[in-house]
Amino acid sequence: MGSDLKITEELQEYILNHGLELHPVQKEIIDYNSSLGDIKRMQIAISQSQFLHLIVKISNVQSILEIGTFTGLSTLSMALALPENGKITALDKNDETNNVAINFFKKAKQSHKIKTIVKPALESLNEIKDQTFDLIFIDADKMNYKKYYEISLGLISAGGLIIIDNVLWYGEVLDKNNNDKITMNIKNFNIHVSNDKRVEKIIVPLGDGMTICRKK
Repeated sequence: MGSDLKITEELQEYILNHGLELHPVQKEIIDYNSSLGDIKRMQIAISQSQFLHLIVKISNVQSILEIGTFTGLSTLSMALALPENGKITALDKNDETNNVAINFFKKAKQSHKIKTIVKPALESLNEIKDQTFDLIFIDADKMNYKKYYEISLGLISAGGLIIIDNVLWYGEVLDKNNNDKITMNIKNFNIHVSNDKRVEKIIVPLGDGMTICRKK
């Protein structure tokens, strides 16, 4: 039986060097985030940005909801893949990082596709409850993952995709002795999605782990 390949740093670099070429502004965001210290961990992995870009293109996505924007790498990666009339609604509660992201969107000439809303995501989600999206990307505070997911199921179109980041939580989901509240919440969230018959789902080991769900 085949098994997954163990990815070393060298192999990861090889994969990135032979994959989708990044836009210059994507590279700028990555360089900027590298200067932020520990908070840079909030950025998605480069492989994840490539994946999101491609999944938007091959799925003919027109409308996207993003829950958690940070400095905009994931947002821009998806925006670049959208058609000119495509739209992203990007939710985040941090004014400072949102302003940084907006400047990057303008520099990449993609701001016409992106609407940002700055306030706690649960409040924003209540305001857009009558909208429908083709793809929803969840990468915000982990304690509310189940709430975001359940709300997203009401916003996603039939056959649409819900993608959730950080579901492997640095590998801590395997540690039976880790009772940290965030780790436990992610473990419980993963069980919830695994048992959910409303979606077809798979966990992809890119970055910190992504669950891809297709609404039936």
